[in-house]
Amino acid sequence: MNKWFYFNFILLFLAIWKVAGRNPATDMQVYIGLAGLCFFLFNWTRHAVFSTIRTAANRQTKIKLANISKKILPFHRWIGTTALIIIFIHAFYAIRLFGFNLTYPKLTSGLIVGLALLAMVITGWWRLYWPGGKVRQAHIYIGISIFFLALLHILL
Repeated sequence: MNKWFYFNFILLFLAIWKVAGRNPATDMQVYIGLAGLCFFLFNWTRHAVFSTIRTAANRQTKIKLANISKKILPFHRWIGTTALIIIFIHAFYAIRLFGFNLTYPKLTSGLIVGLALLAMVITGWWRLYWPGGKVRQAHIYIGISIFFLALLHILL
């Protein structure tokens, strides 16, 4: 297993830990944000699968992981777009509840993550029509940035 599988699991565990025990009636925006994070992590796990394929020594493991990834590929862009929509709904409810004040670190970090996710979805769809190495690299680096920015947002 690749290190990204472990990182994804740790991020998901931290998010669930922070959400556990909240009141669903008053903290609906938090649960919506957790749903958006789950969609992002589902897609980001493909990066872990590809990293494992590149480093695995066993050919059968590579074939098995490639076949799983191939089945998910047609839905990858739509899952990412769904994550973006869910995160925007999360942001709408959070801003409506707490107000728009950029001095709040949680709001500022969330807006940065949201803009990065928007860039991620744009580069993902862009790759469909204009494939290229630079767009692919940008897509991967934005994904890594989102991972760590989401971690910061969760910890704040």
